[in-house]
Amino acid sequence: MRRPRRLTFRVEDGLELVADAHGDPSAPPVLLLHGGGQTRRAWGGTAAALAERGFHAVALDLRGHGESDWAPDGDYTVDAFAADVRAVAARLGGRPALIGASLGGLAALIAEGEAATPGASAVVLVDITPRVQPEGVDRIVTFMTSHPDGFATLEEAAEAVAAYVPHRPRPKDVAGLGKNLRLGADGRYRWHWDPRLMTGERRIGGSRDPERLDRAARGLRVPTLLVRGRMSDVVAEEDARHFLALVPHARYVDVSDAGHMVAGDRNDQFTAAVVEFLARGDE
Repeated sequence: MRRPRRLTFRVEDGLELVADAHGDPSAPPVLLLHGGGQTRRAWGGTAAALAERGFHAVALDLRGHGESDWAPDGDYTVDAFAADVRAVAARLGGRPALIGASLGGLAALIAEGEAATPGASAVVLVDITPRVQPEGVDRIVTFMTSHPDGFATLEEAAEAVAAYVPHRPRPKDVAGLGKNLRLGADGRYRWHWDPRLMTGERRIGGSRDPERLDRAARGLRVPTLLVRGRMSDVVAEEDARHFLALVPHARYVDVSDAGHMVAGDRNDQFTAAVVEFLARGDE
């Protein structure tokens, strides 16, 4: 497997966003957008598989995450993320397919669903819909706001992750977790994102508007796929059905043995569904 190429994108407010690019740059582009608190490396397996199938897969660190810049004004609203998606998509050219998980999916939904003309070739939403379950969202918020003082070791961080996703086997080697953490001057590990994502006045989800998201869903005019984790506590079956009523042309895949983080729980099933969908194009 070839190592990905590192790309950078300068967006409208001056922030530099970092991405990994897999595959031939002249191939049909796919822009992968991770969930809140994750990084571009969440898409490693999927991006590599897409490259092997003839796509140019670009996995982006969203603003405030990973190696991308933190917003100096603390703007982590869905509008800011959507503007970044539009800017990066325009730089890639060729109307990329947008694949977004959770927060990344909301950004993709607003970016494409509110566009005057289609800017994407397709949209894949991963366990996110306009209507979600409050209890599941609260569980995510609790996890992301816990441990503000960080962790003394990677093992300690791994224990926190294991408690959050108890259905996943705990990896024997926790070294890979270091890619999602930053080591501070105090010697403690903290998650690789700006704390203001969850605490600032313009934090993630601070102004969530289901009616606006419904309108954006109705505005989707490109091939659309909704992928839900069957064990998800964020998107219930009724939430998926609500979305499908708004977007009658959308396809739907329910991934068994997967929770909210579908790509991480069952990357094999998830990647197969996405590759099949994108390969079909406008059929």
